[in-house]
Amino acid sequence: MTRRTGLIDTTVGELRSRIVSGEWPVGSRIPPEPALVDLLGVGRNTVREAVQSLVHAGLLARRQGSGTFVLSTSEMAVTMGRHIAEARQRDVIEVRRALELEAARLAARRRSAEDTNALLRRRDERAAAYKAGDLERMVSTDLDLHRLIVRTAGNPVLNGLYENLLDAIGENIRFNFVTDTHGHDAHDGLVDAIVAGDDALAVEETSRYLSALLGER
Repeated sequence: MTRRTGLIDTTVGELRSRIVSGEWPVGSRIPPEPALVDLLGVGRNTVREAVQSLVHAGLLARRQGSGTFVLSTSEMAVTMGRHIAEARQRDVIEVRRALELEAARLAARRRSAEDTNALLRRRDERAAAYKAGDLERMVSTDLDLHRLIVRTAGNPVLNGLYENLLDAIGENIRFNFVTDTHGHDAHDGLVDAIVAGDDALAVEETSRYLSALLGER
């Protein structure tokens, strides 16, 4: 391995870590090239090649005149997204139910004071977006809330599975808001149950709204 190749690989790793950690969330624009040069302490060519590597991997996308944006958190998420791009919304909801039921249970058991404060903030942000009728914010804040619940569960395997399905889950959330077939659920009951440490109620609330999306009672 040449020194230059090693430097590019290291820079790719630095960029990737900021994406995976959520510092640069999906949908956000990463800093422009000059800022990345200063941030990472490497040359422009190294930054350019590292960014291009992540573009090829499907984690980043260049938009002419707008900058470079985060598309996904991992190559696996990109691959899975391609495989399930044509999946029925019902199939996605069934997978969400399998993951989110256990996430709610564990989150209620393991939440910290910091977690509860963050959950309440996310819920309020989601409610504000819904009240404003801002679809993009509705989708992003709803997804943020569910991701936080999964992280609060404290199981890295569960979190990894969920993160790798973000594209499909995000599209499912959008579909649910647009169609609004079964009405809006503010998730107040779910968040309150987790904050209170009531794992049974947290599972019940999760099951209730996802079953409603499936047209089940």
